Amino acid sequence: MAEGTGFGKTILIGDQFVLDEVPAIVSSIPLATVTTVERIDGEGWILEDNRIEVPGYKDKKREQQSLSIDRILDVMNIDVKETPIKITVGGTLLAGSGVGASAAICVSLARALDAEFALGCPIEEINRIAWQGEFPYHGVASGVDNTASTYGGLLLFWLEDGEQHFERIRSPRSFEIVLANSGVTVNTAALDEFIDQQKTGNPELFAARLDSIRAQAHGMKKALEAGDLETVGKIMSENHRLLADMQMSHETLDHMCRTALEKGALGAKVTGGGRGGYMVSLTPGTELQNAVAAAFEKEGHKVIRTTIGGS
Repeated sequence: MAEGTGFGKTILIGDQFVLDEVPAIVSSIPLATVTTVERIDGEGWILEDNRIEVPGYKDKKREQQSLSIDRILDVMNIDVKETPIKITVGGTLLAGSGVGASAAICVSLARALDAEFALGCPIEEINRIAWQGEFPYHGVASGVDNTASTYGGLLLFWLEDGEQHFERIRSPRSFEIVLANSGVTVNTAALDEFIDQQKTGNPELFAARLDSIRAQAHGMKKALEAGDLETVGKIMSENHRLLADMQMSHETLDHMCRTALEKGALGAKVTGGGRGGYMVSLTPGTELQNAVAAAFEKEGHKVIRTTIGGS
């Protein structure tokens, strides 16, 4: 029997357009999916998914999850007809759209299989395997979620000529954020089609918007490195307004972002693929963090209080 872990994540900017070579700022969060692999009698693999979830999330993702497991087993050359296994999934990360739930299960499964079958995969290979496992969930996976889940920390991630790159962002100190779930589960693969419609419908406007997001991402990186959280928050809120104009938000998420700002958050925006899932609010200091989180909890939203950044 062997165990593997994968972090959850939040993306501060660039979420939806990494495949268009827009840089993203992504951070792991200290909540994780833990997967155990054990050999059993019989044939094939069986799954026991004990993750806490947004109601209905696991049922909606069940087929994608099965295809993802098959793909990971194939990439790792593990024959479960010869060596059947039971996969048990749990941990502290809520299964829901927008926090890298699929990436976390892919990373944790790759690590558990690597340990159980003594494959000796370096971390770069774990990341590549997890990226392959992301395709059934996303249609085409950029690699940003699994990279954060594998390596941890606050990162700038980008694609260049189809190749994945990332570098660590060192902020002077850590800071508090609040993630809150809208309760709307999204088919992530369908988002790619929606974005393609915007590309073809008005390519000039789409290109101009991507240029704006690129500039916002680089501005946010500088602000994070300088510890200028006021500017980080301002950019987050500006980015949310742009995403809302692109119909990448949702009326529930828009309301939640307004609520966070009214309670004093420095910035708030949709995070993840968009059109549902989570929003993230910048709430430095535990007092502000608790005030914003309590407002969401009062409305019945599932909330994650966490800290990111620092050296």
